[in-house]
Amino acid sequence: MLVSGFTLKAQNFEKDMNTTMYGRNKAVGKYAEIRGIKMYYEEYGKGEPLLIIHGNGGSIKNFVYQIPYFSKKYRVILADSRAQGKTLDNADSLSYEMIADDLNGLLDHLKIKNANVIGWSDGGIEGLLLAINHPDKVKKLAITGANLRPDSTAVDPYVQKMVLSENIKGADSLRRVKNPTAAMKNQLKLMHLLSYEPNIKSSALKKIACPTLVIGGDHDVITTRHTLEIFESIPKAYLWILPNSGHATPLVYKDMFNTVVGNFFSKPYRTIEKEARFM
Repeated sequence: MLVSGFTLKAQNFEKDMNTTMYGRNKAVGKYAEIRGIKMYYEEYGKGEPLLIIHGNGGSIKNFVYQIPYFSKKYRVILADSRAQGKTLDNADSLSYEMIADDLNGLLDHLKIKNANVIGWSDGGIEGLLLAINHPDKVKKLAITGANLRPDSTAVDPYVQKMVLSENIKGADSLRRVKNPTAAMKNQLKLMHLLSYEPNIKSSALKKIACPTLVIGGDHDVITTRHTLEIFESIPKAYLWILPNSGHATPLVYKDMFNTVVGNFFSKPYRTIEKEARFM
């Protein structure tokens, strides 16, 4: 049977993430008591702090291609978000605001005044909320595949319907089970989050004071017009839309992603207006 190039590439990504030490490195892995949970986190490298945030249902291992690159220059901090990876949470509810506040708490725990931040997918949402609600903590922010709302104006209609359908099926299945496991409840909680949140007004993005790089694939699950809306709502922002790209920009375009984001962090933000628009 022929296997498409895309399938082979996806298999390679999965293999790399499942065999990496990242996310299960006993030498550096720690837990921090934060806001009623034990948050699992790992640190790599030295230098200016860089917080990297994973997406829904993900974990530290998703950044197998970013950690080696950025840890050469930065103190890279990664955590398994609440109810994901090694960070357990038995509460019934979950919100992006809760996760962003957890990350703020982790920076406090580590006595970090502020950090550069990379957020992918849900991690991008949490990066935006961190910059809105805890502006002193974010020096520069790079987000890819983030959204402000869960409807079809922001999410590709096919994907939005698929997520809602899976959420409804999951809820129905859970009701039929006499004694659902903690894992089943947790999975539904994450799917519910994906289906009905976030609910961030674009006007709230005007509170973001830090320079921000807004990234998306031209065929991302997040529509390009919504990524443009986010970019246009942040006072000091750059926009980068990758051609021939879906949602997994840190994986599929790992080398380009690392270089562009790294340059964004290392160079001063440039205001481009008037005659400067010709350059």
